[in-house]
Amino acid sequence: MRIGFAILRVAAAAAGVAAIVGQLITSLDFWGKNNVTNIPLVVTNFFSFFTIQSNVAAVVVFLIGAALLVTRTGDDPQWFNTLRASVVTYMVVTGIVYNLLLRNVPLPQGATLPWSNEILHVAVPILMLLDWIFTPGRMVVPWRKLWIIVIYPIVWVVYTMIRGPLTPNEITGESYWYPYPFLNPDTSPNGYLSVSFYVVLIALVIVAVGAGIAWISRRKPILK
Repeated sequence: MRIGFAILRVAAAAAGVAAIVGQLITSLDFWGKNNVTNIPLVVTNFFSFFTIQSNVAAVVVFLIGAALLVTRTGDDPQWFNTLRASVVTYMVVTGIVYNLLLRNVPLPQGATLPWSNEILHVAVPILMLLDWIFTPGRMVVPWRKLWIIVIYPIVWVVYTMIRGPLTPNEITGESYWYPYPFLNPDTSPNGYLSVSFYVVLIALVIVAVGAGIAWISRRKPILK
């Protein structure tokens, strides 16, 4: 059974890689058609999305998890269990935020690859949650380790808010670039107040989801 789960993890990782690479190729084509000259900058922007970073992390976790299923028996190492719990949290939050706040946000025609978008925002989050529930090796996540889960989102928000006003947008001609509209104080109804509201709201969602992931870890694995 462990081999079967390992194969499923490799398949999920392959889907994630295909979606990321497919969207990057689509984006490169879009930038070329719109005469974007600073390709290193826009590629950096691409990998500055929380969605892309968390999906890259999901691919890594799936592959490490597949290797652990094949090479050892029993519970996962504690470091991997904490890493896995964190990435599951990020992916579930990615799915929630996208489907509640971003699904109906209009994007330039040709900028988004539809099937890739669904894999990154829907399929991989669901697969990661199901993997956490069903796959053998899961250990209990101590409540005191919930703070570890929020480190990366905090760093990402600080990075985004510092970089945003310093990064020009060649597509729109604006002097700033933010990965998500609700983080842009220049276009939000109440500026930084609106941005702060969303940041706090998403932070609460991350804590709540992380607590849910820790709670699930206290349930007996459905499959051994």
